[in-house]
Amino acid sequence: MKITIRQPLSFSEIGRKDNQEDYLWPLPCDVKETNQIFLLCDGVGGQEYGEVASRVAATALGTYITEHFSVDGIVTKVLFEEALAYAYDELDKADVAGSQRRMGTTMTCLVLHSGGALVAHIGDSRIYHLRPSLSNKEGLSGIIYQSADHSLVNELLRLGEITEEEAASFPRKNVITRAMQPHQEYRDVADVYNITDIESGDYFFLCSDGVLEQLTNDMLGKILSNTNLSDEEKIKEIKNVCDGKTRDNYTCWLIPIDKVESEVSDEMAEEEELLVTVESEAESSGQSIEPKVEDKKENRSSLLELVLNFFESFLNFFIKKS
Repeated sequence: MKITIRQPLSFSEIGRKDNQEDYLWPLPCDVKETNQIFLLCDGVGGQEYGEVASRVAATALGTYITEHFSVDGIVTKVLFEEALAYAYDELDKADVAGSQRRMGTTMTCLVLHSGGALVAHIGDSRIYHLRPSLSNKEGLSGIIYQSADHSLVNELLRLGEITEEEAASFPRKNVITRAMQPHQEYRDVADVYNITDIESGDYFFLCSDGVLEQLTNDMLGKILSNTNLSDEEKIKEIKNVCDGKTRDNYTCWLIPIDKVESEVSDEMAEEEELLVTVESEAESSGQSIEPKVEDKKENRSSLLELVLNFFESFLNFFIKKS
């Protein structure tokens, strides 16, 4: 499979924050149509710690994958896991005394390779794969794939403890349940997925949670499916949705797919096109951060309070600074 893209587009704005903790790799000023690897990291911890973590993690991942591309041009889950381990090591080296409980970052990654598109994430920065030709048909937004946020609000949604309407105004939306952090006893791992169903005209969209303060899935689908807009106009429309209204840093990559030649082998499709939802090492060792479904009480409010207290006691680090 040979995937050709048009010029990648991006923006990265500070919002109402005092500093910019989001980081894009490669640097937007250096990106070209020949780039295959795109990363977006959103720092956690406030002050200078978040911006250090996001820069170190994104740079380490991008550099490692670039240097270890296989001869056949395929990037496997194993290679990505090696790159992630290297990035964690670099975070350990970059940590300054006393900051390890405050320094961390989310991670989103897209790698276009001869076996498809590898997407991976940790935290609540999001990755989308959209097909505009499917938008507006039977109310569809054209979204083929959307990463599942590693966040408290998403866990409660998954457990059925809150509704979509309650999630929209949930007071602890900024609590995440996975992040890349130095000196972790159990390093959080990524959800990894290899996409082989890719067509000309598709888009990949990576964004920090600041973008999602204002941008809904329906809005994203409508903008990208508007055939009267160029790619440059589409990303400007997305940015306009956030400008002047978003509190957090807001950052994104928009990757337009121009051509897709040949098909991935059946063996590759069967082996790689699997959604791999990997529990963190902490979870697999018995230190679960997820409330058990069988522990539900009849009193819904009591269970919700229990869950919130549980998360707060274990995840204080993961509360992003407003």
